[in-house]
Amino acid sequence: MNYLDTIQKDLKEAMKNRDTVRTRTLRMLLAKLKEKRIEVLHDLTEEEELSVLRKAAKERQDSAKTYNEAGRFDLAEQEKEELKIIETYLPAELNDDEIRKVVREVMKETDAENIRDLGKVMGTAMKRLSGRADGKRVQMIVRKELGD
Repeated sequence: MNYLDTIQKDLKEAMKNRDTVRTRTLRMLLAKLKEKRIEVLHDLTEEEELSVLRKAAKERQDSAKTYNEAGRFDLAEQEKEELKIIETYLPAELNDDEIRKVVREVMKETDAENIRDLGKVMGTAMKRLSGRADGKRVQMIVRKELGD
């Protein structure tokens, strides 16, 4: 079962339970998934669906941060609630030690020695860690490993 079907099923359940936050969030996710399907002109692969969900989660994180900085804590809380719901559909992220292990493997394979090899390492590492680690965290670890 793909994410689109799962979210549609969960939306029906949320509507039955009169869970307004969950209903609103799942409707938004469905709209984004359907928009992407129309954009690419084919049924979405699991990776494409995950990409849409990750983007939605990132938008919620950024919005919550912006609202907090502006003193709009009510809106920030609403974004955080939506983020929690979106995260239930995303695979668990790797911890720093697991990311570091992958980065070290990539460094050996690409013969990376210093910070000038950052792009080489990041490209390969992000392909391997796709969907399981935030790019900023990976870059921070790569920089440490390359001796920045």
